[in-house]
Amino acid sequence: MLSVYPACFYKEENGYSVIFPDLNYLATCGTTLEEAMNMAVDCLAGFLYSSQKDNDVIPSPSALKDINLTTVAKELDFDSFNEDSFVNMVTVDVAAYAKEHFEKSVKKTLTIPAWLNKAALEQNINFSQVLQEALISKIQAK
Repeated sequence: MLSVYPACFYKEENGYSVIFPDLNYLATCGTTLEEAMNMAVDCLAGFLYSSQKDNDVIPSPSALKDINLTTVAKELDFDSFNEDSFVNMVTVDVAAYAKEHFEKSVKKTLTIPAWLNKAALEQNINFSQVLQEALISKIQAK
């Protein structure tokens, strides 16, 4: 199912800032318009995916005509934007995006000592699960 939310694209000196006013001013950015749009799709997909998984209430999107660049900028104390700024709808199929970017598994080849492999197999240890848990633990420790 396609999700559609309005976003404010503010042209700045080093690219674009992107704000989703309906989603508690969720924000991202990009150095080019193309990158900003790609980041907006990724940001929207990530927010909606996480909200769905956590059973959070997701606000309904506003109509494009109801979003005003100046009003949003004032809400954020952001007053330096130029005539290249605009409001646009950002669309994403959250389920398809998540399948490709958030849930897709990748195959990794690794080498371990033979004795360790044998001992793990004897105990029916799931190698993928152990590696995932170890990587998550290592990442969270940093």
